[in-house]
Amino acid sequence: MTTIRILTGPEAHAAVPALSEILVDCVVGGASVGFMQPYGMNDAAPYWQGVADQVAAGTTLLLVAEIDGKVVGTVQVGFAQMPNQPHRGDLKKLLVHRSFRGKGLSRLLMDAAERQAASNGKTLLVLDTATGSPAEAIYPRLGWIRSGVIPDYALWPDGGYCDTTIFYKRIGAA
Repeated sequence: MTTIRILTGPEAHAAVPALSEILVDCVVGGASVGFMQPYGMNDAAPYWQGVADQVAAGTTLLLVAEIDGKVVGTVQVGFAQMPNQPHRGDLKKLLVHRSFRGKGLSRLLMDAAERQAASNGKTLLVLDTATGSPAEAIYPRLGWIRSGVIPDYALWPDGGYCDTTIFYKRIGAA
């Protein structure tokens, strides 16, 4: 059975090992999500501890996809914005473990993240993703609008330059 749920601060801290496993799998699989290879569990844990702290502080919304109780995917919405951006959220780190892809988990996570962001007063979400990656193809199918491409914005995990595509989506009345 597949479940999408929002984690509290304590739940996020408890989920660090499972979230780290997903992140390591994605980076090892070549996803440009901010980290370089070689990348292991000891590298991922501090990142997720920081996210859990943000969840506890109320500045980040963390959702997970579970199959039969096992965390296999995740997405975040960042709420910490400048004073002139209270309506906007940043969608971050849509990650699904490679062995669980193709089951519609990205769509379920994104739908839930958008609903929760809207219920928190957000009317606009933005995200960036590696141009030409499998992830880039997901967002237009979910109603996101491509804004443009920034060349050489980041690096692939193996070190080569990576262009980045910026997307946005209106999720409520402005």
